[in-house]
Amino acid sequence: MLHAREWGDPTAPALVCLHGVVAHGGRFRELAVERLASRFRVVALDLRGHGRSEWEPPWDLRAHLDDIEETVDRLGIGSATWLGHSFGGRLLLELCARSPRRVERAVLLDPAIWVPPPIALERAEESRRRPSFASPEEAIEARIASGGVALTPRSRLEEEMREHLVLSTDGRWRFRFSQAAVVAAFGEMAKPPPGFETLEVPEFLLVRGEDSGVVPNVLVEVAVDGLGERLSVITVPGGHNVLWDAFDETAAAIESFLDRRPAGAES
Repeated sequence: MLHAREWGDPTAPALVCLHGVVAHGGRFRELAVERLASRFRVVALDLRGHGRSEWEPPWDLRAHLDDIEETVDRLGIGSATWLGHSFGGRLLLELCARSPRRVERAVLLDPAIWVPPPIALERAEESRRRPSFASPEEAIEARIASGGVALTPRSRLEEEMREHLVLSTDGRWRFRFSQAAVVAAFGEMAKPPPGFETLEVPEFLLVRGEDSGVVPNVLVEVAVDGLGERLSVITVPGGHNVLWDAFDETAAAIESFLDRRPAGAES
């Protein structure tokens, strides 16, 4: 069973969150506490190889989906609204294809729908180099220097370091994830995704960062062609981590989507 964080009334409708590689379920805390927990039971999972879940293999798509379904079953969650960021978005698409009855609505935050093999190789090689830091402050400065967080408030980076850094026996700080699991995930993201036209889930929201590049126009067009009016697409300022760079815009788009009457609901 995966490690799970929860916010909100446990008897409220469930909303399950899936994070991306090198991340953790705590990334959804602000969204849950400030925007969603008043009306949803928000559950955020740590994927295998990440955070406080088990790190041992296998790390392929099937294993991740098995973990996710086992965990929500044990938590007593049947059908739910689902939200996935990056690799979590790809896993959500796979879940929509494999177990559509579990998914009432799907929110895709800058999803890694498909990563071209050359880029997947580059990212996998990069992930093999595990940085360490003398302090959380050094980790923040390194993250800023690496780029991609120009619009991210420093307070969010400080919270990230408190949650995600672990002090190792050598006195250095490292992030709480398995490098091997991340390498494996990039291999899985290079596989063709499910065909959008085959997905039976009634409603999708796709939020992408205008400076991200993870969801290029061609993939948006493929999604629109496959899903038609079932898909809403919103572009927000900033990069890949839309909950960091454009929290208000992203949260507003999610709330607006969730405020709609579900397709097929009785009047």
